Amino acid sequence: MVFYIMNIVIDTNVLISALKSKQGASYRLLIALPSGSFVPNVSVPLFLEYESVAKRKGLLSNLSAVQIDMVLDYLLSKSRIRKIFYLWRPCLKDPKDDLVLEVAVESKSKYIVTFNIKDFKGCNQYGIKAVTPQEFIKIRGI
Repeated sequence: MVFYIMNIVIDTNVLISALKSKQGASYRLLIALPSGSFVPNVSVPLFLEYESVAKRKGLLSNLSAVQIDMVLDYLLSKSRIRKIFYLWRPCLKDPKDDLVLEVAVESKSKYIVTFNIKDFKGCNQYGIKAVTPQEFIKIRGI
């Protein structure tokens, strides 16, 4: 089976889940970054959200701030940074979800990987499908 490199956007909840536990699909998604079968896309505002949430006091008690920075630096090194020159807000119910959708549209991503599928209702009008980490892993054969 031939795979092409696919642009995706990872929602903050998936990143946090991966950092909380090594057991789930979110963690498998992060450790699959070196495979090159997909490329995460971020904008500066989305990356700042990743950092802000990951560093909330008590949220990731298993990791130090230095370890969180190391993971975020690695994720950023594997990501394409997108500049957003337009805003459709509000498009979705939650403005933070619009951050994710804007990056997905600009990067021509096929998937938004999230646990909150219902929050991205309507993203299919842009040719984007919201999928869970487990669904994405199946799609990509990771």
